[in-house]
Amino acid sequence: MTVSEAGGAPAGTATQRADAGLLEARELTRVFGHGRTAVRALRGVSLDVAPGRLLAVRGRSGSGKTTLLNILGGLDLPSTGQVRINGEDLSTLSDRRRIMLRRTTVGFVFQSFGLIPYLTAAENAGMPLRIAKAAPKTTRDRVAHVLDLVGLTGHAEHRPAELSGGQQQRVGIARALAQGPQLLIADEPTGHLDTAQGLRILGLLREIADSEGTAIIISSHDRRISDFADAVLQLRDGQVVEGE
Repeated sequence: MTVSEAGGAPAGTATQRADAGLLEARELTRVFGHGRTAVRALRGVSLDVAPGRLLAVRGRSGSGKTTLLNILGGLDLPSTGQVRINGEDLSTLSDRRRIMLRRTTVGFVFQSFGLIPYLTAAENAGMPLRIAKAAPKTTRDRVAHVLDLVGLTGHAEHRPAELSGGQQQRVGIARALAQGPQLLIADEPTGHLDTAQGLRILGLLREIADSEGTAIIISSHDRRISDFADAVLQLRDGQVVEGE
């Protein structure tokens, strides 16, 4: 299956730009359970995403969006099929190697912001770097960069309770970008935000793809996401639906 080009987006679908070879997924299936009670969450999904491209994955709740994103980011493995990031087949990697790949190559943004309440915005954004034992100056410089990137330089010392929902999600995005991932995966990042804040977050992710060259995959049931994407993959019952 291929993904369709989003209306008004730059020419070329994610599949057509696959020569860069950042992420390739082929015929992914995911089955939970066994026998008559088995649930087929994914049924033969294929896609490619190149650097600097934004792919929107759309579908209703239960369509398989989160399952797909978990597999693409190496949080889960497919029942059958293959995911390659920079040519590496995730299913052949050791658990340790997959963990390292998630720390260095893939960033995650979730619907629930997941910020540590007693840490400042800067401390939350820098958490991945501290876990990786980066040098203090490297951490300070990188945190300053990602907070500036998401427009929160003036809120670096604020704690989550002092920030709006949209600002908290921006901190979550900054944290996901802290180690300079090549691929950013955002699962319903606007789900807890009002319309205006949600549009600002989608616009921000579009800007990050363009300015940083980061490949971004966003799942959402919101049709507005198509306005920000280079390509759209529509899921229904775990399958890619053409022409929707």
